[in-house]
Amino acid sequence: MRIATWNVNSIKQRVDHAQAWLKETQPDIVCLQEIKCVDEAFPREVFEGLGYNVAVHGQKGFNGVAILSRYPFDEVRIGLPGDDSDVQSRLIEVVVSTASGVVRVCGIYLPNGNPPLTEKYPYKLGWMARLKALIADRLTLEEPFIVAGDYNVIPAPEDVHDPAAWAGDALFLPQTREAFQQLLNLGMTDALRAASDAPQLYTFWDYQAGAWHKNNGIRIDHLLLSPQAADRLKAVGIDRHTRSWEKPSDHVPVWADIDLAARA
Repeated sequence: MRIATWNVNSIKQRVDHAQAWLKETQPDIVCLQEIKCVDEAFPREVFEGLGYNVAVHGQKGFNGVAILSRYPFDEVRIGLPGDDSDVQSRLIEVVVSTASGVVRVCGIYLPNGNPPLTEKYPYKLGWMARLKALIADRLTLEEPFIVAGDYNVIPAPEDVHDPAAWAGDALFLPQTREAFQQLLNLGMTDALRAASDAPQLYTFWDYQAGAWHKNNGIRIDHLLLSPQAADRLKAVGIDRHTRSWEKPSDHVPVWADIDLAARA
């Protein structure tokens, strides 16, 4: 099973890109972020025509997440528990059944948090604390569980082209990285770093200052795996070529192949 994540930065603007990439790579489950549309405006017929079931948690003009799956959904849940006042559409969770068992996938769009000296940064840290509680709860189920999405977290200096330039950014502050590490400490595995410790494995390049051509990137899109998923991990990849397409998203897809039939 190939599970992927991609911040498309507007599904309306990037629907052709999404179609092309899906036809090219044939992932089984895809978590999309920043779809920037309400549920009714999501072009579900396009993806259903490619053989995908569609679950959407949208929001007008910004945020919004969706999951595409070749398997029917057994369960769909939207929203991150823990704060009834939070109306931002940033999390969707599904359960699918395969011949080899059940898989739980959570797609997230974690808050950016900038500027740090505003209410946006406490919201980011609070959201991460709530995510930690959700993951801790799901780990008790002892099933293959993947949390995939745009975390807006640069985990370590090797995940950024110029650590000094990002020192004061909410994506790279020590508190942010510590909160991410706490997710790993629960027993989750960073799929990409389980497969490679190579530098310059970036997933985002800003539109400004020639970042793409200079390879001034950062790694902020992640797939975290429960022990039952990590034990079955076979490969991880970054489809960076999509960043060279005309009018691309500033993020690229990241994927992990998991052999559910393998014995953990």
